[in-house]
Amino acid sequence: MQLATIDVIILVVYAIAIFALAQWVSRSKSGEEKDTADYFLASRSLPWWAIGASLIAANISAEQIVGMSGSGYAIGLAIASYEWMAALTLLIVGKYFLPIFLRNGIYTMPQFLEQRFGARIRTLMAVFWLAIYVFVNLTSITWLGSIAVNRVAGVDQDIALVALGGFALLYQFWGGLKAVALTDIVQVTLLVLGGLLVSGITLSEIGGGAGIIGGFTTLVSRLPEHFDMILAKDSPHYMSLPGISVLVGGMWIANLSYWGFNQYIIQRALAAKNLGEAQKGVVFAAYLKLLMPVIVVLPGIAAVMLAPGLEKPDQAYPTMMQYLPTGILGLVFSALVAAIVASTASKINSVATIFTLDLYAKFKPARGVAVQEGDIADRTLDRVRDPAQAGRERELVRVGRITAVAATAIALLTARPLVGQSEQAFQFIQEFTGFFTPGITAMFLIGLFWKRGTETGAIVAAVASVVLSWMGYQFWPELPFLDRMGLVFLASLGLAVIASLLTPAKAETNHIVTRDVSFATPPSFNIASLGVILILIALYTTWW
Repeated sequence: MQLATIDVIILVVYAIAIFALAQWVSRSKSGEEKDTADYFLASRSLPWWAIGASLIAANISAEQIVGMSGSGYAIGLAIASYEWMAALTLLIVGKYFLPIFLRNGIYTMPQFLEQRFGARIRTLMAVFWLAIYVFVNLTSITWLGSIAVNRVAGVDQDIALVALGGFALLYQFWGGLKAVALTDIVQVTLLVLGGLLVSGITLSEIGGGAGIIGGFTTLVSRLPEHFDMILAKDSPHYMSLPGISVLVGGMWIANLSYWGFNQYIIQRALAAKNLGEAQKGVVFAAYLKLLMPVIVVLPGIAAVMLAPGLEKPDQAYPTMMQYLPTGILGLVFSALVAAIVASTASKINSVATIFTLDLYAKFKPARGVAVQEGDIADRTLDRVRDPAQAGRERELVRVGRITAVAATAIALLTARPLVGQSEQAFQFIQEFTGFFTPGITAMFLIGLFWKRGTETGAIVAAVASVVLSWMGYQFWPELPFLDRMGLVFLASLGLAVIASLLTPAKAETNHIVTRDVSFATPPSFNIASLGVILILIALYTTWW
């Protein structure tokens, strides 16, 4: 596929415009310098629309667009459960997790673990998340993004790799989270518009004179097996999506961990003006998740009719883009690039946040500052006028920027050797990180809702998750991946409870306040949540 001159112009105009917008919305007031609250939490001032859009922009990237379209080609609509169940998960996060996080002024997930359990687990998990974000997330997203750009536009993959990583770094370098979050509404608008254009044009191609509706009707009638939401045991794809347990099993563990306890996702909600704005933001994101299968799955199913016999399922989305007319192709390609850049920039900023606030600030305390970052008060994010503290703020922001550069450079240098050696690298990475997910989920649920839980119990959950997942992978390979995650979660949770009961609870290590936290939500949240639930019931009833 070759981009015409007008397509290239559209892409260049988009890149310049979004970069300029990011710098403008994150600019400092005259005479002020950015402090940690500005750079890492957007001054805790994000409105609901920025939170919702940024959640989706951080989540959707090239590997999801291309990969889920490929799964739509191979499996069908059943893969949409990852999107639709995420919508329900977001409601749970908004109602039960965010009230505790925001009441306690949480800004990173390791910080929550320290305030709940103790300092050791904060350091342990900060190092773990940094390793995962740099060597797994950043490498995979930039590598798979470069593959998508190479396939769609014919750009040399190494050039695409460096260009995507470099642009994402510069995009958020000066403005931090505010630059990312406040421009993500534009990124998501472009992503949704571009995805709908691909779906609409491919369905029109199938429908001929009957248009989009006719195309969809033809698709359903010709490929009924691709519209089964719950796969039977005799399906060749049952190991990936094991029937009804998709709705009641391990997918819940993956979703709760991803949407509730993943720094580069939850950081947007932690930067909200207040709890009400955060909850409205996650509801907005939930409705966007309901729409995502139309954008990322439907083109793959359409490709079964329009391009049967593809060598690889992941070729489905790039192949469908060939049906786009000149000009529209440039717009949709810009949407693809927007998804890659937004998600990459989010991960870069989260790496900088964790390293700076959870490691650097803890192990290199400031001199001459009355309140240290290591104190439970966590005054690092408070605006202060003391000259020594102001100097410390500048130092931490500078360290954050240096960390962002270093993390991006490491990811670009290691992407090919770590991810590029296998065409199934992304699937392997998903399963690899799934070894840790049950333990992380158990650890946080205990920390949030069981006061008797101890640091020993939390560490046992993390260790048990890895050991039990590895044992299941080795000795029970016929067990579907999602089912294994569910069973490992239950076992890790049980062992964590036992370990907590066998070790003394130290009241002085639990600084998370819950006594005045209310889980009651306003009528607007309840009505909007009911709408999500009713839509999900209708979708699963229709395509069961």
